Amino acid sequence: MPELPEVEVVRRGLETHVVGRRIDRVEVSGARTARRQPGGPAEIVARLGGRTVSGARRRGKYLWLTLDGDHTVGADCLLVHLGMSGQMLVTDAGAPPVRHLHARAGLDDGCELRFVDQRTFGGWTVVPLAEALDGTGVLLPAPAAHIGADPFEPGFDPLATARTIRRRDTEVKRLLLDQTVVSGIGNIYADEALWRSAIHGRRRSGTVTLRAVTGLLDHARAVMADALDAGGTSFDALYVNVNGASGYFDRSLDVYGRAGRPCARCGSPVVREDFMNRGSHFCPVCQPAPRRARAARRAVVR
Repeated sequence: MPELPEVEVVRRGLETHVVGRRIDRVEVSGARTARRQPGGPAEIVARLGGRTVSGARRRGKYLWLTLDGDHTVGADCLLVHLGMSGQMLVTDAGAPPVRHLHARAGLDDGCELRFVDQRTFGGWTVVPLAEALDGTGVLLPAPAAHIGADPFEPGFDPLATARTIRRRDTEVKRLLLDQTVVSGIGNIYADEALWRSAIHGRRRSGTVTLRAVTGLLDHARAVMADALDAGGTSFDALYVNVNGASGYFDRSLDVYGRAGRPCARCGSPVVREDFMNRGSHFCPVCQPAPRRARAARRAVVR
């Protein structure tokens, strides 16, 4: 699933090519694409036609387009669920359809905004804006009002977030992935930030000093900023920007996807283990596992 840098790359593309354009026609061909809309495809078509895209916004991994310049509570926005493989592409309206094209919006400049989704976990939904539940005053799509601020927001408070993480006292990686605590950090960048911080993801957050947790959040922001500069991370053709180009930060990853390869810091082989139905990658020397995790790993080996 795209994480914050990949979603931000798409948002910037939409801001450049779609904001300010009027939607002249809409087609939604896939029922799964509109499954979160109570009225299905017909409701999306009816609520988007004739509207002007006035903004491209993001918090964490959530992406939405504001409409008609109305950024008030209750105003409509188009919430885009990218899922595992969703792509928002801007093409010439006369370009031939591509496989897995499930929704399209013709724009008044002769271009077309297309939603392509191979695995069909994503979709479009027209929803009202609501005030974020964290008290920041930020307006979010109502289904996303519960998520926490992300490290790139001006109002993000790393010290307060670090205190929350330490109070929860569970596995620190689990909290990095908890979008209600801090949004936008997914599996790739959690592993990279933990490696940069020399912290094992299974460490109990309450055993990590406040300074170290704050540093971990700083590293998460830094690694995502590096990824953003590289256009995001693409392991296959499923993540692309609005022009169809892939990112190349995968070439700069230090641990994620590098199981068995030498750690860039100490040379020890990087280890991969299962964690929350995902894979965690870490250096067993630079990021020593807590005693309980080491014992569990030895039991599995036996």
